[in-house]
Amino acid sequence: MELSISHILYGLFTLAIIITMILRKGIVLPTLLGTFIIAWVYKGSIIDGFTAIFKANLVAAQELFSIFLIITFMLALLHSLRDLGADKRMIQPIQKMMINGHVSFFVLVGITYLISLFFWPTPAVPLICALLVPAAIQSGLPAITAAVAIAIAGQGMALSSDYIVQVAPNLSATSAGVDTAQVADKSLILSLITGFIALGIAYVMYRKMIRKKGDPRNQQELENMQLTQDSSQRDYRLQFWSRLFAILVPLALASVVIYMVYEKLLSGRMTGLEGGDGAAFVGGVAVILLLLSTIAFRKQYALDYITTHITDGFVFAFKAMGPVIPIAGFFFLGSSDFSADIIGVKENPPAFLFDLVQSTQSILPQSALLAALSILIIGIITGLDGSGFSGLPLTGALAASLQNSSIDVTTLAAIGQMGSIWTGGGTLVAWSSLIAIAGFCGVSVMELVRKNFIPVMVGLIVATIVAVFIL
Repeated sequence: MELSISHILYGLFTLAIIITMILRKGIVLPTLLGTFIIAWVYKGSIIDGFTAIFKANLVAAQELFSIFLIITFMLALLHSLRDLGADKRMIQPIQKMMINGHVSFFVLVGITYLISLFFWPTPAVPLICALLVPAAIQSGLPAITAAVAIAIAGQGMALSSDYIVQVAPNLSATSAGVDTAQVADKSLILSLITGFIALGIAYVMYRKMIRKKGDPRNQQELENMQLTQDSSQRDYRLQFWSRLFAILVPLALASVVIYMVYEKLLSGRMTGLEGGDGAAFVGGVAVILLLLSTIAFRKQYALDYITTHITDGFVFAFKAMGPVIPIAGFFFLGSSDFSADIIGVKENPPAFLFDLVQSTQSILPQSALLAALSILIIGIITGLDGSGFSGLPLTGALAASLQNSSIDVTTLAAIGQMGSIWTGGGTLVAWSSLIAIAGFCGVSVMELVRKNFIPVMVGLIVATIVAVFIL
């Protein structure tokens, strides 16, 4: 097919964005500039270039706003539970299970994974590190091994599937133009494969480091953590509500998951609770729990408290996901599904990225494995910026372009999601949220990256091969 100057410009800006990611620099500027120049050249009007920047961000915001809402409500709920002290009560009984370092490793994995599925790992890490890691260290688990367990289970396995909140699969699916539920299902499978392999390898590699309970080095590592414990006394009324919500919230969220799984796998009915609707169901339940917990904390001030929690949730959501909007806008421009609204072309809208890839199909081998490994590598590269989410519009868009008769879009999108989030989400780069885990555990973030590298890379490669030949 014949490529226009706009196609070539889109390819050059995409290459520039990838190089910028490799250099670990922000990519918002080149995406905004690229949107402006490409629209200007394509329409032949600088005015259309200006309006395209705004429309690209508006289209992306409209498509992705559900993501901001679910993050907001889940974080607001977590803050409300923190007011009551219920967040700590939910996991304190787990401390008793940590009878030795080996058991503690897997307890940390399980609890981190479950909490991170619902509340994301970044807000969950302080809670886990404050309550569970000291108990794990006392049982003989080295701080660095505890950090590895938390990073792989939370920042890697839970966040890469993001199966409950569904921010990641929503981004990937929207950019690829496919159903979110299909990407979410495949992402869950691939995340579990990657995670189980990475955790198994990590345990085998580092189990000799595990010490006996009572070893003097355990106390030394506890001192290195420098955690401050909340010793404030709560009144009797708050203690009652704290205990109640420590039971109610896990039961409610677990019931939601059980119901969704039942409706999807066992009932044979199509209830619509898939993809974005499933996340909306979880978000709605979170809002009701938020209302109840806020009223329980201070019913006379509930109107103010709930406003504060929701505002804080929105601030966190926009800090975490705000840069994704202009990035998504640029890659939406490369898809005919969105370019019509962005550029203002009603008939035969351009598909810049798809056309570019299609023009090279004749010289590229039609190999599913090659396509999958290419998407994985690109995902890893995009994750080098330390975000994990900013690269999903690119991997999703490329997945739609690289599909062939041997592998479909949803599988490729899920593979790209694995590469991006396991890298930048993060387990493999020191400038990601991994630094928070290292800080709370009192270990070197660079050492933590080195400990994670082999287990995670082996897990990603095996999961990609499984995706090609089985999914």
